[in-house]
Amino acid sequence: MIITNVETIPGKTVSRHFGLVQGNTIRAKHVGRDIMASLKNIFGGELTGYTELLSESRDEATDRMVAQAEALGANAILNVRFSTSSVTQGAAELYAYGTAVLLE
Repeated sequence: MIITNVETIPGKTVSRHFGLVQGNTIRAKHVGRDIMASLKNIFGGELTGYTELLSESRDEATDRMVAQAEALGANAILNVRFSTSSVTQGAAELYAYGTAVLLE
């Protein structure tokens, strides 16, 4: 599966357009990560617990998007984008979306 944030792949032709595919996950913060983040806010530095959480979320949302594209028969997802939003206090959604296509 080719996954890219551009609209075309050099040397490839889109032979079929399947439309929008998407994947998302909603994750809640862990109390231990909140405590460490509070300390980092005082002293400065990267919030590694949140970095890991967002990385895991991005991977999960991407995997779900790819599964949806594969079920349609696509071999590529073009123009991929990521979005985040707050769902409730302490929980956020990570949303991945793109255009599923068949490339030749």
